[in-house]
Amino acid sequence: MHGYRFELITGPMGSGKTEELIRRLKRAEIANKKVKVFFPAMDTRPTGAKIESRNGAHRNAIKIHKAYEILDFVDETDQVIGLDELQFFDIGIIDVIQKLIALNKKIIGSGLDLDFKSEPFGCIPQIYCYADTIDKQTAICMKCGSEYGNRTQRLINGEPADKHSPLIMIGGDESYEARCIDCYQLKDSKKETEKELCYSSLIKG
Repeated sequence: MHGYRFELITGPMGSGKTEELIRRLKRAEIANKKVKVFFPAMDTRPTGAKIESRNGAHRNAIKIHKAYEILDFVDETDQVIGLDELQFFDIGIIDVIQKLIALNKKIIGSGLDLDFKSEPFGCIPQIYCYADTIDKQTAICMKCGSEYGNRTQRLINGEPADKHSPLIMIGGDESYEARCIDCYQLKDSKKETEKELCYSSLIKG
């Protein structure tokens, strides 16, 4: 197979990663390639066995609990493998990707590059190392309208989430929105508590 073996699409929530993945998979099918698509069972947002973008585009996919299960479903006739929500796969996905490349499969994957704390998400840093091409997409900042929304803002009751809240909380537009780096906010309740205790000690002293 000529061309890139592993295309990676990343960016914040709302940047159209899954939409772009679906578009590329459709193009592969137009080129008469046999396509098979996988997504992690941890992503409970789609109803049924499919991947779905925010604009309503969707396509059938196989739900996976452990990354190595992918190899059980891929056969020699499959030519293009789609992987959505890569950040939710376990670390075994690294080995699976390398095995698929060795089997001469083309991989097109998408996933969040940063978590809600603005830190590299899961095994995405290692996945970056094996990608032949990386398309890092941006979204519209939902606070100021900037075209350079590159952070995923988690909201709890409409307010920025605390950095000590659970790393993974499955949710949609009610829980997450894209923000530019200037509008992105992350609360730190522990630091606020430390400041309050320090101030209280000074007052008492």
